[in-house]
Amino acid sequence: MAVNLPIPQASDLHPVPGVRIGVAMAGIRKANRRDLVVFALDEGTQVAGVFTTNRFCAAPVQICRERLDAGHAIRALLINTGNANAGTGADGLARAQRSCVALGAAMALKPEHILPFSTGVIMETLPVERIEAGLPAALAALRDDAEGWLEAAHGIMTTDTQPKAASRQVTIGGRTVTVTGISKGAGMIRPNIATMLGFVATDAVVAPGLMKELAREAADASFNRISIDGDTSTNDSFIVMATGQAGHAPITRPDSADGRVLREALNEVSRQLAQAIVRDGEGATKFITIQIDGGTSVDECRQAAYAIAHSPLVKTAFFASDPNLGRILAAVGYAGIGDLDQGLIDLWLDDVHVVTAGGRHTAYREEHGQRVMKQAEITVRVHLHRGSESATVWTCDLSHDYVRINADYRS
Repeated sequence: MAVNLPIPQASDLHPVPGVRIGVAMAGIRKANRRDLVVFALDEGTQVAGVFTTNRFCAAPVQICRERLDAGHAIRALLINTGNANAGTGADGLARAQRSCVALGAAMALKPEHILPFSTGVIMETLPVERIEAGLPAALAALRDDAEGWLEAAHGIMTTDTQPKAASRQVTIGGRTVTVTGISKGAGMIRPNIATMLGFVATDAVVAPGLMKELAREAADASFNRISIDGDTSTNDSFIVMATGQAGHAPITRPDSADGRVLREALNEVSRQLAQAIVRDGEGATKFITIQIDGGTSVDECRQAAYAIAHSPLVKTAFFASDPNLGRILAAVGYAGIGDLDQGLIDLWLDDVHVVTAGGRHTAYREEHGQRVMKQAEITVRVHLHRGSESATVWTCDLSHDYVRINADYRS
């Protein structure tokens, strides 16, 4: 059961002019499950992406990187669930390319104008024949309304318990600008870009040279700040699309007034999608915010935050509502901050001051910690007292169900 995560409705979403979406059941994953999604993008759409740092990356990731780096005009996205097409060698690359050829033929596009995405089990052969057979239904279902976005959110799910979608509208140059996105992911989550997929589109008018910067910033503000189990997937992909149909003057600088408005909208939608992944983490019962203050750099703060977020001992303590909070200090200690002075560290659990100057606060009582640990949403705050930088990471607890879900994943 997702932690305080509302199930999105079509009424919550705004369609993005210039984007049509079609969803079909191709039998890639299981019978009677939506598992094939096509995004059709109007001509002139600007596209940028951020991808997994896993060196054993999936075939579609390799193809997407190559096509975006080459500057090809992207006109369609092809997404399948049920099979990651990772660890499949040259055959996997050929099958991913074959799926793009099939979609290109159906849409009168060259294969290099299509980006493929896959998610599911690693090291299994991509059933490209099923993708080819399912494409006519997906194309026949293309639609440009909010229902299409919601259908797509369902269509990219794997172990997710519910779809993830977010939408926002802002005003730029007197015109209404829409930002809408979907994501999937519940396990094998520690994007380090960027199994997670995220797709965000806007109708803002954006200069081509700006898209990569906007995508990177949005990823760093969202998907690069979450962890469920510390595993970086072979398939993590985050795509940002700008169709340019809102009609305002082009945004050429990120620090302009219009650029700041768009950046905040993109970052907010991306952050909402990323947090939804954590809230729906496999077996999660708690949503945990980890905030590190007082570091000498953002990277140092993030290093300490991820040490806490990845610790199985910390995560199981949260699941048990056990205020065994020395585990948090231990994680900070092994985070790799070489000249860390433990005598300066403060630790809070929500409003409870647990540690001061590296030792137990005199006013702290275990019942105070247990009160917070029983909550569904918890904030851990650590002050390093080394500098002025901060970083925040979102994670969840580690429950019996996480083990069960992953033990049974292929059965």
